Amino acid sequence: MLVSYPGGGETGGDVYGVTPLVTGDAVVLDLRPAGFATRAAAIAIDALVQLIGLAVLIVLVAWMSFGVDVAATSAVSLAGVILILVGYPTAFETISRGRSLGKMAMGLRVVGTDGSPERFRQALGRALAGFVEIWMFTGVIALITSMINRDGRRVGDFVAGTMVVEERTGRRRTEHIPMPPQLAGWAARAELSGLADETAAAARQYVLRYQELAEHTRHEMGARLADQVAAQISPPPPPGTTPPYFLAAVLAERRRRHMDTAQRPRY
Repeated sequence: MLVSYPGGGETGGDVYGVTPLVTGDAVVLDLRPAGFATRAAAIAIDALVQLIGLAVLIVLVAWMSFGVDVAATSAVSLAGVILILVGYPTAFETISRGRSLGKMAMGLRVVGTDGSPERFRQALGRALAGFVEIWMFTGVIALITSMINRDGRRVGDFVAGTMVVEERTGRRRTEHIPMPPQLAGWAARAELSGLADETAAAARQYVLRYQELAEHTRHEMGARLADQVAAQISPPPPPGTTPPYFLAAVLAERRRRHMDTAQRPRY
């Protein structure tokens, strides 16, 4: 399958300036918003884990209450509840980059609406909102907002600027990325040995899904990926080369060299 993309657009800086690209940004390009049923199942699993934690907390507090000041017991109880209901989802999703135990079980992940990995402040915002919409209102608010929003986002997602997506584990894409003719000569002379596999995979996902991306995502993510690729190869692309053509040329040439190496006879 051939991939097509327009040639318009502008590049940032003289060629490409080096800017950070958070690992995993392009992973979400191959994901879809999670369905209501899978999200509900993931929430149920996490709620069960938290209920078990609360049950353990009740037992511990009851055991500690003998001979201990009532104020101290209340403080421990409050701290424990906050830790379980807010601290657990915040810490777990931050460390695992958007996955709680329930989401792991259902193959889901929380990402930013721009496709970036979930950050601490986003995980905290989701957890705080979840305390209200899920625990205080027994999930009614979360249920209503998830059902009326096409992406299944609850209040916590709107507060944090996130959405829950499905992580696909099926077969990988095998589409062929063609070489832009105008960059064939430059690509043949380029030094690509410094290009990391992870960076190449991210660039590939971007090029393959280019036509499916929103306009602002095309520009922003393309520029960020081009920045990182340009920092790992040499020489820089010809002036005026747009990110999708630049990335396609690098990937096509890299694939050609790998195929030549694989087909080379061994003695």
